[in-house]
Order: sequence, then structure tokens, then C-alpha cells
Amino acid sequence: MEKITFVSEEMQEEDFYVLEQTRLNGVSYILVTDSEEDDAECLILKDISSEEASDSIYEIVEDDEELTAVSKVFEELLEDVEIER
Repeated sequence: MEKITFVSEEMQEEDFYVLEQTRLNGVSYILVTDSEEDDAECLILKDISSEEASDSIYEIVEDDEELTAVSKVFEELLEDVEIER
């Protein structure tokens, strides 16, 4: 599992582990977790950076319709994972 460090607007660092990534309707999404343990919390993050940007900018997906659609894709990609919304 790849570990990445995110830096918030307040310059706080937090590590996450990338479980999977996908692209849906031209938008990149990643499924991340805060722990390598089985029942860890996970988030779906959406890449909102421009294509020319050297760094990616992610935000948490909060829209219910978008979250449901992307969750289903991740559940199919990770056959043994169930995402609770």
C-alpha cells in the first residue's frame, strides 16, 4: 500500500494509505485510509487541481450522488471491500 502525506491549508501534515485510484467522467479519485488495519476509516478524495499543476490538490467527496457513484466503482475494483456510507 502506497503511503502519501497530505498538507492542509493550515500546513498540518497527515499520512494516508492509498487503497485504489480510478478515473470517472474525466475526474481522478483516490480511496485512502488512515490505517493499514482491517476496519479503518476511509475517505474518497477528488483531484481538483488543474492539468498543468505540478502538485495535486484533493478535496473530500461530500456530494451524496457523486459519493455513491464513486463508492460503487471502488467496491467493484476492490472485490473484498465494502464501503459504508
